[in-house]
Amino acid sequence: MTILDGKTLAKKMTTTLKQRVAALQQQQIQPKFAVIIAGTDPASEIYLRNKVRRAERLGIEVAVFRFPANVTATTLIQQIQQLNQDAAIHAIMLEMPLPKQLDSQTIIAAIDPAKDADGIHPLNLGRILTGQPGLLPNTPYGIMQLLQAYQIPLVGANAVVVGRSTIVGKPIAALLTNQHATVTLAHSRTKDLTGLLQQADLIVAATGQPEWLHANAVKAGAVVIDVGMNQNAAGQLVGDVAYDDVAAKAGAITPVPGGVGPMTNVMLMTQIVALAEGSQANA
Repeated sequence: MTILDGKTLAKKMTTTLKQRVAALQQQQIQPKFAVIIAGTDPASEIYLRNKVRRAERLGIEVAVFRFPANVTATTLIQQIQQLNQDAAIHAIMLEMPLPKQLDSQTIIAAIDPAKDADGIHPLNLGRILTGQPGLLPNTPYGIMQLLQAYQIPLVGANAVVVGRSTIVGKPIAALLTNQHATVTLAHSRTKDLTGLLQQADLIVAATGQPEWLHANAVKAGAVVIDVGMNQNAAGQLVGDVAYDDVAAKAGAITPVPGGVGPMTNVMLMTQIVALAEGSQANA
C-alpha cells in the first residue's frame, strides 16, 4: 500500500516556488495577492493567518482588506473592481464563508478571471469543462498534481467522486474526465453508492462526513483520495475515510492530515506565483 504523501510533495514544490519568487524579485517584480475577508468567522481568521504566514515565507506580499459582517455587496464589488485594475496586485481571493446576506456567486463573478487565485470564477470553471488551460480550484489542482507525482494511471480508470461541490467535486470530476478516466459523480441521493464504489479504481471522498467510507465499499487495490477535514467525537482531526480500515485494503491512500490539505495550500501559492510571472510576460 502506497501512502500518497502530500506533505512531502508540497515541501518540494515550496522549495521550487521560493526560487521562482526570488527570480521575479531580481527582475523588480514583487508577487502580491489581495485577500478580502468580511466578518469575524473564527475558522476564516485561522485560514487567513495561515495563508499570510505561508505567503510571507515564500516572499509573497499579502494585502488584507477587512470588512464588517454587515458589509453590502456593492461595497465588496467596488473593492474588487479597484483590485482588478491595480497592476501591483497579481491575484485576488475571497475568504469564505461570506456573511449570509451576500450572494457568494455574485461577488466571485466580480473578480477578474485572470486574477482568480482560487480558480472558482465561472469562466475558469467553464474552461475546465472545455479542456482549456486556466486557473483551477486549488484542491482539485492539488489532487491532480498528487496523482501525477505518484504516477497513478488515469486513462480508462473507473473513478467515483463522492460530493458535488463547485470547488471540489464537480471540477475534479471534470479534470479526471479530461485525463480520460471514466467518472461517476455521486452524491447523497445516489442509488447503490456502495455498489458503485466497489467497482471503482479511484475514489475521491469529498462529503464532509467524518470517516464514512469503510473498507467494505472499497475494491482491493483501489486508490483512495480523502478530501475531508473533520473532527470526530473525540476531537481528533479525521478525514471522510476510516483510514486504518481502508488503508489495509487500498492500493494507495492519502492520509489526513498530510495528504490533500498541504497540496491545496501549495497550489494556491503556485497559482499566485504563476500569475506574477504572467504579468511579466504581459508587460
